[in-house]
Amino acid sequence: MKLEDIKKIGVAGGGTMGSGIAQIFAQNGYEVVVTDIAEKYLENTKRIILLNQKTLIDEGLLTEEEAQTSLKNISYSTDKNVFSDADMIVEAIIEKMDIKQDYWKEVESIARHDCIFATNTSGLSINGICQKVSNKGRFIGMHWWNPPHIIPLIELVKADETTEETVNLLKELVSKIGKESVVVLKDVNGFIGNRIQFAVYREALKIVEDGIATVEDVDKAMKYGPGFRYPVLGPFETADLGGLDTFYYISSYLFNEISDEKRPTKLQQNLMDNQMLGVKSGRGWYDYSDGKGEEAMSRRDKNFYKMLKHIHKEKQN
Repeated sequence: MKLEDIKKIGVAGGGTMGSGIAQIFAQNGYEVVVTDIAEKYLENTKRIILLNQKTLIDEGLLTEEEAQTSLKNISYSTDKNVFSDADMIVEAIIEKMDIKQDYWKEVESIARHDCIFATNTSGLSINGICQKVSNKGRFIGMHWWNPPHIIPLIELVKADETTEETVNLLKELVSKIGKESVVVLKDVNGFIGNRIQFAVYREALKIVEDGIATVEDVDKAMKYGPGFRYPVLGPFETADLGGLDTFYYISSYLFNEISDEKRPTKLQQNLMDNQMLGVKSGRGWYDYSDGKGEEAMSRRDKNFYKMLKHIHKEKQN
């Protein structure tokens, strides 16, 4: 299959991720069909897409006309058989290995033999998910980052039998829809982004637990120090510009001191025990009661949009 052959895309699961994925493909001219297990979930999908579009319109990243046109590109169904003529299927259902395995086994009996299969997962094994799929060469991990209608990155994760043709086709597709792809060459937990993200989180926990700094100052240090660099420079670019000899010498003493914790920490356990789960429970490292959670998410998205506009402007220049 070639890029121009992809015209109809199926999206399985209409939650936060599936809604954003469907929206992006539809905005780029693809015919999209979204499935879920009940009409009530599909109604929620429609609501999420409308909300996402409203914010994009408000930010000047989407016109009313483009929004209306893209909505016409999306259909909805509770019947998996609508995938029978799809050119590609993206699965974004519940993060449970056995459910995903059985789902793909069923879908393979419905889909065309040349249909591309992509699973959106934050960390489950791609080899494990496609275990019951016969034609594994067309199967690939496609990890979109939340919120998917804003964050540019998509990680393409190879299973052992994923063909290079499948990888290259998905790289072209990701570029066409205005996203940025990276290829994860081995099926490892956390892929690339989450391995880096949780290495930072682990060290942040150690700094707080050792009494080196407060939660607030760790966040501030990240945002105005390394975080200020990272939208422009990756870790290897940073090292090159800082001097690999300097980074070598710092590594020689600092690697021995930073966290190598293998299990969730006591601080994390205390939060879990007290049902302090972040925005969803109204309290985590910070207080999100009385509407503060909604304010935090709104502030996050507005700042994301600023960065997205900058990326769009850079690509146009």
